[in-house]
Amino acid sequence: MLLDRVIQAFNSEFAPLNTRLVGGYDEPFYLAGPPSEIRFREDFVRSALHEVAHWCVAGAERRKQDDFGYWYCPDGRDQAQQQAFEQVEIRPQAIEAEFCQALGIPFSPSQDNLNGDVSPDPAFSHAINALRQAWHADQAKPPARAIQFISRLRQIQ
Repeated sequence: MLLDRVIQAFNSEFAPLNTRLVGGYDEPFYLAGPPSEIRFREDFVRSALHEVAHWCVAGAERRKQDDFGYWYCPDGRDQAQQQAFEQVEIRPQAIEAEFCQALGIPFSPSQDNLNGDVSPDPAFSHAINALRQAWHADQAKPPARAIQFISRLRQIQ
């Protein structure tokens, strides 16, 4: 099963960083350690990839805090809250898209706001794609851990 291979790849690749990828949870959560756990929803490979993307973005100080110390407003956000959410999600979702590409699985941006009264903003998808294009054109670089995991994911397809 693809998810099992993703988990095994992450856990072996990043064992020296004392961080594990663990599924089966009702909600995703980063539990700062040591050891640290990246917990993802149920058995959803996209949830696993998304949470790993957040871990790749988080710097050393953020990784010392549960859930990286990030702000999170749950589903049901208004327009202003949704715009704030999307601004902090551009990098993680661009990384997640790269992970999906490495595995050969589809990616679509997640607005994570099923109960909100906010229409999807095409600018969010555009920003994700623009960042990925900058990476591919060597105008910017994704985080080193993301590059490392992309390489590993390409080996398990």
